[in-house]
Amino acid sequence: MVLHIDGIQFAKMFASAAAAIEASRQPINELNVFPVPDGDTGTNMSLTMAAAVSGLEKPEAHIGTVAGLAAEGLLRGARGNSGVILSLLFRGIAKSVRDLSTLTGTGLAAALAEGVEAAYRAIMKPAEGTILTVSKKAAKRAQAAAAADTSFEFVLQEALEAAETALEETVRQNPVLAKAGVIDAGGKGFCIILDGMLCALRGKPFTVMTLEGVRRERADFSEYSDEDILFGYCTEFIILRDSDRDARKLNAFLGSIGDSLVLVDDEKYIKVHVHTNNPGAVLEEALPYGQLSAVKIENMREQHSQKVIENAPEGKPARKAAEPTRRFGFVAVCSGDGIAGVFRDLGADNIISGGQTMNPSTDDILRAVDATPSEVVFVLPNNKNIIMAAEQCVALSPKEVVVLPTRSIPQGMSAMLVFDPTLEPEQNREEMLAAVSGVTTGSVTYAARDSEYDGQSIHQGDHMALLNDRLLFTHSDAAFVYDRLAEEITKIAPLFITVFYGEGVSIGDARDMAERFQSRCAGAEVTLVNGGQPVYSYLVSAE
Repeated sequence: MVLHIDGIQFAKMFASAAAAIEASRQPINELNVFPVPDGDTGTNMSLTMAAAVSGLEKPEAHIGTVAGLAAEGLLRGARGNSGVILSLLFRGIAKSVRDLSTLTGTGLAAALAEGVEAAYRAIMKPAEGTILTVSKKAAKRAQAAAAADTSFEFVLQEALEAAETALEETVRQNPVLAKAGVIDAGGKGFCIILDGMLCALRGKPFTVMTLEGVRRERADFSEYSDEDILFGYCTEFIILRDSDRDARKLNAFLGSIGDSLVLVDDEKYIKVHVHTNNPGAVLEEALPYGQLSAVKIENMREQHSQKVIENAPEGKPARKAAEPTRRFGFVAVCSGDGIAGVFRDLGADNIISGGQTMNPSTDDILRAVDATPSEVVFVLPNNKNIIMAAEQCVALSPKEVVVLPTRSIPQGMSAMLVFDPTLEPEQNREEMLAAVSGVTTGSVTYAARDSEYDGQSIHQGDHMALLNDRLLFTHSDAAFVYDRLAEEITKIAPLFITVFYGEGVSIGDARDMAERFQSRCAGAEVTLVNGGQPVYSYLVSAE
């Protein structure tokens, strides 16, 4: 048994937990019906953990220091109800261990108890049968275990077993989960995190969640209607404190106009998560406390509609024509949580998962168009192989469908940036196409097999750089390919460069890639974004 761990071991365990959550993200999403049936708990927990991992690349041996960095990263990057609660649990843990250089089982038990207390204290109306209950039972077992054996490994193992037992009970404790016949999504995520940490401690691969088992592991989101969502907008932001105003007044106000409220008051900033029907009032009330940062507002009713589309039997969801509530709407095709998040921030109503190697059908696109609550729907294929399928929707949908022939993710984003709701559809189409024409797209991928492309021989395992769909070069040395791509993009003298790094790329490697562009284009504004896209290690937008 491992008796104790230090900060370096903790960082490795935390990274393993983050990878485990990412690998199990979609199955967790399939369970997410509480507090709102919008199917994003796995995504939110994954993005929250990823935000903290990037700050632990060079950990110290002092566990108090490392736990503090992890907690701060979690809080600043927390997404959704589950992500904020997760950040609160680790915040309490960090507070408990801040003066410790190593952590024993006894210390772990105390830290888990402190984390649970911090989470319950920050939530206005804590609900049982959730991640709160699961973490509470884990902490209670950890304290009993530490009294019998003070080794870190033993206490963590006991905490995990208690969490898994408690998780099975959530379907009977929470009426919403009982209706759906599923266990709690956040509680499952917490179990996966503990398992990921324990597996790393033992030098074993983490467990990936599947949708197989005797219990119903996938919720039927079509059983819920938009009316089941009492407060429609998930509103999150950070307040960078510049006043000594009492945050309890803000907490009381938010509780009066919404639910699922979590407010964390820190010396430097206040983290807010609330479901409300008036996000504007929330932001206005928050402004006197300081500058707002990382503002995110998501329409959960539309998220629910999208989940119905995704989860239909045999991949063919029932057609759901949303009543128009506004003039314009957007459907975008993309892959990667980070990229999807950018499109949502730009105003996309529905996201269709797709792109290179996984092209959606006309039927997939049509159903997303039908679920968009607008009179006019702009469709962004973002891949040359999807444009034709998208264009078939024009004649098949009762809505006015405008397909922009975007051939890449950067083109789609640039098109949305210039959209003007005061213009007519055809005028907007012209303006957006003009913006698309000014975008240069670079990408880096790898060869899965020997082949020929654009007259060039490609060998399995080679790294490939493309510019606007044209193969520039291929080489076994990744750094060589990255440098050549940066040189080619530099030739157009761009003012703005955005680097989206894909799944499996470390933040350190991504920063090195961004520096390649910054060093060559000193006058350009270079932005680095965790796109999370498969297939492509990097997507680069240059304008």
